[in-house]
Order: sequence, then C-alpha cells, then structure tokens
Amino acid sequence: MQLSRFPRIRLGHLPTPLEHLPRLSALLGPEIWIKRDDCTGLSTGGNKTRKLEFLMAEAVAQGADIVLTQGATQSNHARQTAAAAAKLGMDCHILLEDRTGYNEPNYRLNGNVLLDVLHGATIEHRGPGLDMNAEMFAVATRMKAEGRKPYAIVGGGSNATGALGYVNCALELLGQMVERGLTFDHMVTATGSAGTHAGLIVGLKALNAQLPLLGIGVRAPKEVQEGNVFRLAQATEEKIGLQSVVAREDVVANCDYIGKGYGIPADSTLEAIDIFAKQEAILLDPVYSGKGAAGLIDLCRKGHFTKGQRIVFLHTGGAIGLTGYTHVLPHA
Repeated sequence: MQLSRFPRIRLGHLPTPLEHLPRLSALLGPEIWIKRDDCTGLSTGGNKTRKLEFLMAEAVAQGADIVLTQGATQSNHARQTAAAAAKLGMDCHILLEDRTGYNEPNYRLNGNVLLDVLHGATIEHRGPGLDMNAEMFAVATRMKAEGRKPYAIVGGGSNATGALGYVNCALELLGQMVERGLTFDHMVTATGSAGTHAGLIVGLKALNAQLPLLGIGVRAPKEVQEGNVFRLAQATEEKIGLQSVVAREDVVANCDYIGKGYGIPADSTLEAIDIFAKQEAILLDPVYSGKGAAGLIDLCRKGHFTKGQRIVFLHTGGAIGLTGYTHVLPHA
C-alpha cells in the first residue's frame, strides 16, 4: 500500500499522541486509550488536517488560486480549510449552512466562525435543507467565469483523496501499537461525512490489523451512514489500487446518540464533554467527538465493552467549537 505516490503537503503535527486514560478506564471498566487527532496542530487541530494534506496538495497541483468548501455554521472542516489556505497563501471561500436553527451570537460569530474570519476566508450563508455540495460547485462555476481557478472540496473533505489521510492514520496507529507492544480489542470514533471512517477501515483492513472499528453516528440513520461509508471505502480502495479489501459487514455504525440532529448536543453529549474534561482534562466538541464519546461511555456502561478489553478512541478534535455553544453548556 503505497501512499507516497500521491501529492501531499505536510500540514499536521504527526504522529499524534496515543495516550492511556487511567481515570476514565477506572470509571468505565475497560482500559481506554485515546488517539489524539485533536492535536494535529493546524488552527487548534482536528481530523480534517490529515485529509487536507492530500486535498491541498491536489489543489496546488491543479494550479488553484482559491479553495472552496462547505459545512455547518460551526464547521471544524471549514476552519481547518481556511487555515490551510492561509498557510499556503491561497484564498478561501466558505459556504456555511444553518443546520441547527441556533441564533445565539456566540454560535453565529464565535468559535470556528471567528477563526474562519481570522484566517482570511470569505463566507456565504445558506439556509437548511439544500444540497450544499451542489451550492458550492455552482459558486465554483461562477468563479471560473470570473477568471478564478477554484478548487472545490466536498463537505468534510470526504472524498477518496481526503480519505487517504485516514488510510495513513491507520498505518500510523499500527506503528505506534507495534512500537509500544499494544493490541486493542476495538476502535471507536465519531462518523459523519464518512471520510475518517472510510479511510480508517480501508487502512486497517489493507494492513490486516484485526481491529474492529465502530463509528458513532452524528447525523444520519444507521443504514444511510453505513452505506455512505462503504461507498467511500470502495472509492478509496480503487484510488490506491486495492480491490474488495473492505466487506460491507466491516462497516459498522451505531447511530443511537445523534439526539435531535446534527450539531445539536444531546444530554449524553454534554455528559461526555463533562466526564472527559473532569476525568482526563481532555476537551471534546459538541458535534463530533462529544457524540462519539457519548457512545463509548454508554456502550461501556451497557457491557458492550467490558473490563479486560482495551479500547482506543479516535478524538477528531473541534474543541474550539465549545465557545460557540455557550448557550447549551453549563456555567459557573
């Protein structure tokens, strides 16, 4: 599995730490470890940085002078894309969709949105329910007519190019495991736009890691989410020259922790944020990692994961988004 043949621009602080969480382990039963992709370093870090190393390299190779992307108002992906563009001296234009109905000033202007602006991105807003990738490609067409050279990145950076970042992450994790003499019984992460989940499962299966991966859904129903991940895994396999490495049954999502919808923290999300902050001084976000951790916690409590097992949780980052959610977080 040769990823070196694909253009890549180093943007992240890699490898990210792999840490044991002793207090959380004592609380929940299984031995819990965490892969700290909140520490990738690009504008407070997060999982999208790995994807952007390949996506931005492709943009540069195509001679782009502006990158476009889209996401929800408090999009971690939009913030990291804006940061990557700034680092490379490129313009960035973002379409932000209202997926929550929140009108609080902090949600609309703070957190990721503040950093979008600080990194120099221009922003357009859209109402809910639109095909946001179609909206973005329409803007790209308009820009081409104006003489620009846009490179459009789908939501979450979740195409076969972006997923290469998480094929690479699987290789990185397995190297850390070998170096430290570790084995894991299960891996857990949040799954939304599908690129992280798809890249990981392709990497794990291609390397015969024997490490089951569970995605905790943050937006779509189980069948929809698993289907999206599997299709992207197939496209990623094809891109790197593999065939039928990932079977449909390898793609597993639990979508019981979504709550009222994408970007709207459930009570279990807020509890997970509180537990990780107080037990391990680790900050989760209200959209992805908070819901992923809520699933991990509940599955430990229900005995799905048990004492004697060793579990690794991939932290996808996004804690800067907490400052956009002060209206739902506890206050002193």
